[in-house]
Amino acid sequence: MLSRNLMNRRELTQLLGAGLLASAAPRIAFAAAAPQVSITMDDFNLFGADERTAEKRNQAILSAFRAHSIKAAIFACGRLVDSPFEQRLLKQWNDDGHIIANHTYSHRNYENSDFRQYSADILKCEALIKDYPQFRRLFRFPFLKEGKTAEQRDQMRAFLAEHGYKNGAVTIDASDWYIDDRLRKRLESDPGADTKGFRDYYLQHILDRSRYYEGVARALGRSVRHTLLVHHNVINELCMVDILSQYKRNGWKLIDAEHAYRDPLFDEKPDLLPAGDSLVLAVAIQAGKAKRLRWPSEDGTYEAPNMDRLGL
Repeated sequence: MLSRNLMNRRELTQLLGAGLLASAAPRIAFAAAAPQVSITMDDFNLFGADERTAEKRNQAILSAFRAHSIKAAIFACGRLVDSPFEQRLLKQWNDDGHIIANHTYSHRNYENSDFRQYSADILKCEALIKDYPQFRRLFRFPFLKEGKTAEQRDQMRAFLAEHGYKNGAVTIDASDWYIDDRLRKRLESDPGADTKGFRDYYLQHILDRSRYYEGVARALGRSVRHTLLVHHNVINELCMVDILSQYKRNGWKLIDAEHAYRDPLFDEKPDLLPAGDSLVLAVAIQAGKAKRLRWPSEDGTYEAPNMDRLGL
């Protein structure tokens, strides 16, 4: 089986073209300035955990950020933070200085939704989180789906602008949710199972996807302040501190999410359909510096064969 680095180079060759990859090789090898990355987390799904377990998970994630002195962003799904206990856990993020942002109330796919109902769902979530001092008018589409048609996409862009929202876009997409789903199923069937294989796979997955999207950014002629998409889940309870340490070991600079969203990249509104997924990839495609290899860009189906082979 090809190593992850070889797979990454092949993927970049297909994405950027062999000639561009060769000319950009020193940059893609990260010989230039250190790439920068922030952590953005979605949902706040406790997966039915009791309060003690949920509190422990929340604190493990927050402790990882404290250990590395960074401020993240949590894109909260309203229905998952709509109880006094869940609000108390969310308040811990606010009190630690992390951004609290909007991820709709119901977590529906916008592509399959009525505009009026969907926009009302955004405002329903806003009502739950707007009084936190760390609330910012950043909105992230569930599943990163921003519209199948130009009309659908532009109608929502106009609504968000009217209500003062900026797209809380992602540059580094990943499939942590899928790895987490398989991990939780393993632990449900065997609470004492060894999780090292999942940890090792997850760390390599994040490093691989980060290098891929940084390569896309360098094809545009510069790096960007990246936003990594991960979720509030078990794999990040176990591994977030390792993810952050791995970034540092590999020459990446950890930055606050608020700083990342000041990058001019996040003012871009690519004219692509369907709209969504990684913003840096969309901008590169529109600029003729990349091409769309698959849709969606990241999904569990791409990880399943490797995880099956490894018995994870």
